[in-house]
Amino acid sequence: MQYYKVEFTINPDGTITEKVLNGSGNSCTELTKDLELGEVKSQQLLPEYQEQNLINQEQEDNLWQGF
Repeated sequence: MQYYKVEFTINPDGTITEKVLNGSGNSCTELTKDLELGEVKSQQLLPEYQEQNLINQEQEDNLWQGF
């Protein structure tokens, strides 16, 4: 089982910012979707979000090439 670190910041205007610090791919969005009780006003994906997608694409490319 993998453990994730989620950082929450309560901003002066009352909005809450959440950040998954050790996730990759869509694991971070899947992890936090049940925590989002209100309206999500914006979402910024960190470079780690793309890591899993790149790995999956590379694995798929290898399958098509017979590796």
